[in-house]
Formats: sequence, structure tokens, C-alpha cells
Amino acid sequence: MRLTLIKPNIGRREHSLYVDEGRMEPLPLGILAALTPSDVDVVMYDDRMEAIPYDEMTDLVAITVETFTARRAYEISAEYRKRGVKTVMGGMHAMLIPEEVEEHCDCVIVGDAEAVWGEMISDFRNGTLKKRYTAEQPTCPQNGIIARRDIFEGKGYLPITLLQFSRGCTHRCSFCASSAYFKARHFCRPVDEVIREIKSQKRKLLFFVDDNIVCDRERAKELFRALIPLKLHWVSQGSMDMLEDRELMELMVKSGCLGLVIGFESITPESISEIRKATNRKGSGNMYEEQIEQLRKWGLQTWAAFTVGHDGDTVESIRATCDFAIKNKFTFAAFNILMPYPNTPLYEKLQSEGRLLYGGKWWLHEDYRFNYCSIVPKNMTADELTEISFDCRRRFNSPGSIFTRAFEPRTNMRTPYRFMTYLIYNPLFRKEVFKKQGLRFGLNAKEEQT
Repeated sequence: MRLTLIKPNIGRREHSLYVDEGRMEPLPLGILAALTPSDVDVVMYDDRMEAIPYDEMTDLVAITVETFTARRAYEISAEYRKRGVKTVMGGMHAMLIPEEVEEHCDCVIVGDAEAVWGEMISDFRNGTLKKRYTAEQPTCPQNGIIARRDIFEGKGYLPITLLQFSRGCTHRCSFCASSAYFKARHFCRPVDEVIREIKSQKRKLLFFVDDNIVCDRERAKELFRALIPLKLHWVSQGSMDMLEDRELMELMVKSGCLGLVIGFESITPESISEIRKATNRKGSGNMYEEQIEQLRKWGLQTWAAFTVGHDGDTVESIRATCDFAIKNKFTFAAFNILMPYPNTPLYEKLQSEGRLLYGGKWWLHEDYRFNYCSIVPKNMTADELTEISFDCRRRFNSPGSIFTRAFEPRTNMRTPYRFMTYLIYNPLFRKEVFKKQGLRFGLNAKEEQT
């Protein structure tokens, strides 16, 4: 039996398929490959950088679906099904809106696949594949499983190993798809299994793709203590409230943490309350002055993530958010338009207020483009929100800003290694800003045939 795993692309630029030059290993597919029985031949294709060989012999195709890649995932599935090949879909979007996903495949897996993957493979072999498998959330994610990384070889991924210590987050931010997926719960792997997985690969630079690696502080401390002897560099995602625990921060730094993606979201207290970002309420009143000073003291290179389009936002306040990010010399920053992911509290609120554009399904609409506004903002037009968010990305990633922000002595210039990381990745992310803006989702039928 042959199983084909697919990582879909977002879509295409105006005249060509979008090639993601900042692509990282699709870790979920490595975990699925490891869960698959050893007598099954597994191949993986990454639509972000290579053509999918639809006519190559395969028995079953599994496609991971995110909301931004749903349209393209459905096109890929349709191509295989036309050839008589059955398709299985899973992932974040399949959990959020399974009724839609199962219209485009032979089988949908709802939830993390560990508990049902073996059953699904067995049923397929026996000709009894079910239309839907609903998986119980494992309290111990990836239990006993080390991701298969051989399927990533030769595909030009960034030289950073992705792995996971925990899944989910206990906070209930209204816009967060992950909170809806995991129902505001948090699950950790045993630390010894994480260390075993790290030792199974060769890189010294790691990205823990956890939603919030410091959500369970005591378990995080256990992990950090175990990382210290390995002398690694790592990055992940965390929350502002971690700064309240000095021991946690000391261990984090000693364990080799270079920095974290942190959801600042907004610089106004009203917006923080609106989205229920409880971890940020202590910092929002003084525009995070104390918290940013602590991050510098610890030497962490911060990727500050902002969302724009809150009900209190104006064009001027969003522009001020970008000024704030440049002034504070963050290593990276994202200015993401507030997106209504299906079945999140934000989606339901905006739907009840009649403020969803594109028929409420922006991820499938022919006219929607990547990084466009998909809601009706309160203090500007949708087009104005699209333009000001892009202007923030353009300004923050301008050559002048990249040069100015580089010279933050306690973070970006703290060590030669950190400085080189800054210099390598900032131009790459600048390039991706312009390549991604306005991407069409999916490909049309004519292009798929060529």
C-alpha cells in the first residue's frame, strides 16, 4: 500500500504559483508518517514548492487543511478523486468546520489524529473506510512517537527543526482558532520523550511550535532544565504573563531560548479587554513599557504579533501601533488583520452583527485575497483596513527599519549568533511580505491541468 501526504499551498500570485521561500517542515505530516504502519510506503509532497504528481500511483491521499489553504486543499482532493483515489482530510479547519470539509473528501478526521489514524488505515485496507472519524483529544500528545523527518529531505526547508512539547492554551482569546480547536485546554508531552526526539535529529536550532510553551509553568520549567545540558538554541510562542515568574525566565534563558512569538495584539487597554486577552491586561495600560524592558533584560529577541481591526481601532491608531513596534526595535513583528475563523467567538459575534464579508466564507470566496480584510470594521472601510495593515508590514520591513532595529544592544546585538539570525531572516520576511500580499486562494481549473 502507498500513502501520499500533501501539504497544500495558499494559492497563486497573479501569474504563477506562489513559492514559499520561508517554508518550514510540515511537522504534522511527519507525525502522521510515524503513526503509519511500517509496511505502508509513505511519500510526501509540499505544494508550496513542488508540483504534485497526480498520476503517480498511490492508494490513499491524506491532506492537512488550514483555513487559509482550504480552497487549494479542496482542489487537490478533487484532482485525486477524479482519478479514483480516495482522500482523507484533517487539521485545524477540519475541526472547526467538519461539515464543509467532508464535502470535499472521502473521509475527514476531526481532532488530533493519533487516536484514530491506525484504525483509519486498517479500515481503508479492509474496504470499510468511514466518512468521519472523531478523535478524542490525547491527554499525552504524540505519545511514544518521534516524527519521521526523512520525508522532509531535499525539499529546501529552512534549517530549523520543528517539534512540539505541548498543544493548546488555557486562555480564551475571542479570535483564536487554537482556543476553539482545543477548547481552551493545554496538554504536554513527557519531557523525556521530547529530549529523545531532539537527540534523534542533528540540528542545534529548534522551533517548538507550541501554541503557548509557558502555559503550564511548572511543566515548562521541567523542560527547560532538561534542555540546558544539550546546549541548543530554540524559539517558540509564549504569553506575556511568563514575565511574572523569575525562575521560569532564568531557566528559559539558560536553556538556550533566543526569543518568542508573543501576542501583543493591541497597544490599547480597550481592545485587549474586547478580545479577552487576559495575559496582557497588566501591560496594556502603559503600552507594555515594563514588559518590554524585562524582555530586553532577559535578552529575548521578540516577534511581536499585533492584530488590527478591533472595534476601537482607527487608521491613526493602527499607524501608531507600527510606530510603536519600530520604536521598540522588535526583531520581527506581524500586523495581522483580525480574522473571523469559523466557530470562534469572534466569528459568531460578527455574524450576529451582520459584519462578515464574502458571504461569511472568505476562505472559499473567489474574490478574497490573502491579507485582505474580511469584516466590516467600525471606524474605517474594509479597503482602508487592508491598506493600513499592509502599510504597517511594508514600513516595519523597510530597509531603513531593518537597519535601525538591528542596533538593539541587549537583544538583536547581544551575541554574534543573534545578530546573524536577525540579518538573515529579516530580508527573507521582507520579501515574503510583498510576495504574499493579495494572493489568490487556490488555482483555477485551467492552470491545474498545465
